[in-house]
Amino acid sequence: MATKADWQEATGKVWAENIRLTDRAFSGLTQIMLERLAGVPGDRILDIGCGGGELSLALGEARPNAGVTGIDVSRDLVEAAQRRAGEYPNIQFELADAATWRKDGFAPDLLVSRHGVMFFDDPVGAFAHFCEISADGAQLFFSCFRSPQLNVWASEAVRLLELPPPPDPYAPGPFAFAEEDHVRSILARAGWRDIAVDPVDFRFVAGAGPDSLAEALDFYTRIGPAARAMKTMEEGEQAEVLQRLQRWLATQRGDDLIAFPAAAWIVTARRRD
Repeated sequence: MATKADWQEATGKVWAENIRLTDRAFSGLTQIMLERLAGVPGDRILDIGCGGGELSLALGEARPNAGVTGIDVSRDLVEAAQRRAGEYPNIQFELADAATWRKDGFAPDLLVSRHGVMFFDDPVGAFAHFCEISADGAQLFFSCFRSPQLNVWASEAVRLLELPPPPDPYAPGPFAFAEEDHVRSILARAGWRDIAVDPVDFRFVAGAGPDSLAEALDFYTRIGPAARAMKTMEEGEQAEVLQRLQRWLATQRGDDLIAFPAAAWIVTARRRD
């Protein structure tokens, strides 16, 4: 599973190089989040694990009088986000570990994240830190994956590659926050109240257009569990895995689109004053 060190190095670099594809993969979820955030107040916004900045940019554009700060541990992703934010004076991005980052005079009243909070070595400590640096009554709003079994784009790839399950399901990684009770416990122990955990479903887009199959295959060999596993394989084994993936992806294609059911939580909470 991707860890903080992975994001700082190879994983962050690959995501930055493929930012258009990763934004598209999560576009359905991003739209759901933006629709729900439209009714949530906040003028000092912190985007935790902002990646390439898609959510920060959308919020900064929708709220021109608000200040948005995106934080990420990946230099490549932060640099990509900074390039995209050139025309938005109210948006800034910083290279830092959000679990310890703070800025004098900046107390966020809205803390957001699109799938950027599952990689902390000490999640209780990280969310306690967010509570400490935020304004009175600040609101927390983030998304994270539900069970791998509900996310076919990942679980089927794992099955095809015959990969073992992670020894610790709560270890930092994409599915570390899959269990509702686990998420609630982390936030409550960290000092947040009014915790709500809402299931949402979206389409995870791996390929689109006339070359959707080739695009999806390329996506899987660059990003996700198959990509990580293939890095350690011999050439012959990689070729066999590619054939398996291609056959499977071909069965998922419809109307020049390869997209999979994906399941997430949208988690909200308020700072305990």
